[in-house]
Amino acid sequence: MKQRAIMFLVIILVGAAAGYLFMRDGKAPQLMFLPAGGSVSAKTPPTLTLEDNDTGLKDLVVTVTQGDKSLTVVNVTFPQGTSRKTVQLPLDKLGLTDGTLVMDIKARDNAMLANSAKQQLTLTLDNRPPNISVLTTAHNINQGGAGLAMFRVSEKVQRAGIQAADRFFPAFPQQGGVYACLFAFPHDMKPGDFLPRVVAVDLAGNERISGIYYHTRLKPAKSDRITISQGFLDEKMPEFQHYFPDTRDPLQLFLRVNGELRAANIAKLKEFPAKTAGTPLWQSAFLRLPNAAPRAGFNDQRDYYFNDKKVDHQTHLGLDLASLAASPIPAANSGTVVFANELGIYGQCVIIDHGLGLQSLYSHLSSIDVTEGTQVKKGQTIGRTGKTGMAGGDHLHFGILVNGIEVEPLEWLDQHWITDNFTNKWNRAMATAK
Repeated sequence: MKQRAIMFLVIILVGAAAGYLFMRDGKAPQLMFLPAGGSVSAKTPPTLTLEDNDTGLKDLVVTVTQGDKSLTVVNVTFPQGTSRKTVQLPLDKLGLTDGTLVMDIKARDNAMLANSAKQQLTLTLDNRPPNISVLTTAHNINQGGAGLAMFRVSEKVQRAGIQAADRFFPAFPQQGGVYACLFAFPHDMKPGDFLPRVVAVDLAGNERISGIYYHTRLKPAKSDRITISQGFLDEKMPEFQHYFPDTRDPLQLFLRVNGELRAANIAKLKEFPAKTAGTPLWQSAFLRLPNAAPRAGFNDQRDYYFNDKKVDHQTHLGLDLASLAASPIPAANSGTVVFANELGIYGQCVIIDHGLGLQSLYSHLSSIDVTEGTQVKKGQTIGRTGKTGMAGGDHLHFGILVNGIEVEPLEWLDQHWITDNFTNKWNRAMATAK
């Protein structure tokens, strides 16, 4: 008898608690509509996310009005216990025309005195993709090199740039509605896969793709044999032990550093374009380390040997320049320092942003004279050469990156190449903005 009374009391208390919750819930469901802008497209339908963490969602009704036409887009009841739901709002089969429409949203929760969330949005239905007018006419691209494309679009866009296979190179708006895009023919991309196209996506999600006139020049890679000595392993590998504390054998540690750590460092380089300026910060040809002899080039194919046995293969993606030990390193051009620290195989490293996704890299430094955020002038000393990281001797590894992809540095050291492939194109395109 006593147990029944206790059970009865528990049921009453649980029911009272539930009733109290349903009675006291005074919060209406939260609504989040995407896209945040005022343009929508039937091809990329907007979405509505609802959330109610108290009593849960009950139902949703969405109607659209255009002129004298009023249509129900969604009328749904949610299963009990639904606290969050994302719903697509399809507009493709409603017979709507491009132009203004009004969307009314009403959502209720499961409170006994149901709370309602209401929202009315005035939107623009836009099913027409933007027009693209390419302003640059000739794009001669070396494999592993870079190019500049400039174009106009007919309306505001959320995304514009060059797409080449799986690589996207963003364009940056300039004066007069002109867009400028530095792009690359990646060294590791098959020539048949390199089909650069201008892509523009407007605020409603409509996409336009336009071709460009281009010509590619293939450049055979140089092969290089690198002999790894026991002395090199004994000297350099302790520097990298903290990256792989479980690997004690010097050769196995070298292979992990040369493979896994190298891949992680290259992936890290793709983060720095997020800090790029939208306009060029540099002028004319980039400076070369003075009085330095070249020791290795871009895209050299390196085979690594230990005790006359091939143990690894990697691609060298920069220009190695050797001068006197601890030689001062000039900033190759003006820009903003976006990285000044240790970076794995690169050792002590500085990266300078020059705008439009163009960045220069200086590695194996013995000392660094700048900090992140520093504005540097062309020729300003940023550090001194050294042999930190995976360097067997004192030298500078100099690299150029376009949107985080390493490209041939020699192009950017050549004033003639810059005049033909950047300056003249830029001036002609920007003349149309006046």
